[in-house]
Amino acid sequence: MAVLSQSWTPIIIKNVTQLGPQLTPDVTNVSRDGGHSVLINGNIVWLYDDTECMGFAGNQLSFISNTAAYANKPNADISTVQDFGVVMVGEDQYGRKQYAISADKTVGTGGWIPFLQEELDFNKNSNAQRVAIWPGTSPTPISTTQAFIFAPLVYVDSKPRDPSKKYQPRGMTLVTITAPSSGPLAVRQGGLLLPGTQVPFGGFASLLGFPSTESPTSSPLTDRDIYLLGITDTGLQLARVDVNDINEHSKYSYFQPQFLNFSSQSPDPKVTDYRAIYLPGTFTSGTILYSPYFCTFIMIYFNRMVDSTFYIRFLDLDQNLGNSKIWVQGGKDGDGIRAEDAEALVRYGWSPEQKLHVSPTGKGGFNYAGTAHPEYFNRRYYADSLYPGGMSAARRQNDWYGTSVLKEADAGRDGRHLLLSWTSQIKGGFDTGVYEIQLAKVEFDDIPPRPGSAGSASSSATSSATMTHGGKSAAPSKCGSKCLGFKSDGTRLSPLFGMESKNGHSIWTILSELGLVGSIVGGMKIFLW
Repeated sequence: MAVLSQSWTPIIIKNVTQLGPQLTPDVTNVSRDGGHSVLINGNIVWLYDDTECMGFAGNQLSFISNTAAYANKPNADISTVQDFGVVMVGEDQYGRKQYAISADKTVGTGGWIPFLQEELDFNKNSNAQRVAIWPGTSPTPISTTQAFIFAPLVYVDSKPRDPSKKYQPRGMTLVTITAPSSGPLAVRQGGLLLPGTQVPFGGFASLLGFPSTESPTSSPLTDRDIYLLGITDTGLQLARVDVNDINEHSKYSYFQPQFLNFSSQSPDPKVTDYRAIYLPGTFTSGTILYSPYFCTFIMIYFNRMVDSTFYIRFLDLDQNLGNSKIWVQGGKDGDGIRAEDAEALVRYGWSPEQKLHVSPTGKGGFNYAGTAHPEYFNRRYYADSLYPGGMSAARRQNDWYGTSVLKEADAGRDGRHLLLSWTSQIKGGFDTGVYEIQLAKVEFDDIPPRPGSAGSASSSATSSATMTHGGKSAAPSKCGSKCLGFKSDGTRLSPLFGMESKNGHSIWTILSELGLVGSIVGGMKIFLW
């Protein structure tokens, strides 16, 4: 019988700074939710779900299914975004000009991510239902100039007989994104790629990595695998596909945790056996990213406790799974992992859940759509292999973003500080609410040595670990200009960087009972996949 004990947790929060709401000066007033982001072509693209623009008196000026914006001079003002498709829609009774986004479209006919003709026809001919496209997660770069996202298509019923069926998944669609100076562009890569009866892979997160070490014919210079994570009622499930086959559902393979291998059989989204779930737990939104500070992957997310709390886990390189001779304790060949080593997601276990930050709530009493934004305070946002071939190591870095909040010289190391966002209700009730994106900056403390290792000392900050079943949690590697870590005995690993080679209610019922699925802002939803 396992004994509950306090685990050692190397991720320690030093400080959290509230930065306030995101600002949208191009429009008169706006209510929108979501708030995911990606760095493309030197522009930080922010993505939003249902977006309603309002006049000075609160009257609706426009309402569309989704929008996107650029961070507007993110070094001068981290909070301000630049919207596109903004038009003047007249004046109020006092002669003040009023501005809205895409005022020539409606929630059923337009959005930044375009509808296909069959979706337009459905929206036109339906009285109560509509198809919505909501980004739902942050896009994944496949180069410094392009990214992709798996966006959920949802049936929205404004007059459901069963309130728990107000939102029904239609499936996932693949969207590619570019970022020219004229504004962000989204292109649909066909219609439904993954049907709504299956796990919504990619809806939680997607990562691009080197081809599997089990694929000796693949070239690490030209081939890539994509790892897609989707949320079910009981946790996260994981799929994998070659980047060249991303638009061919038949070529996807699915991780089987009980056997530590991949299969062509897609998992049942209703499975409750934890042995058949990649990561058991509850999740509503989140981010998985490679941290150049911790030198491992970290996961930051909201769960279903409706407590407006960010939680964090790290991929524990001491918890190697299986008997691989490559993926051993301490990382790949014992030398840690790189950003391209997404295969590590199925080679190592995740640390226990820790509290990261409790976000302050607005009028609604809870927040949602918690997301991390690693483009800020970090020159190593892109994996080295995403840069053009032949580019020197010194040039394989992006600009520093967020100077108005944190100067690079004061930051310590890349990734030590992290921008968080969430959606908060700031006015009104469920049928009249106004929603906005809120921001905060987290600073991580120094990474403490493993207890018993040389130099072990207590930190000035306090860890917020949860209790876990007996067993240790390993420290993510210490990082600097050379990424250095520790083996289990406390000795150092070799430098990592510098290498030049390239049964219960369903989630819908629970959320409905909690009021999470029914929030409306002139048609705006709170949808948590």
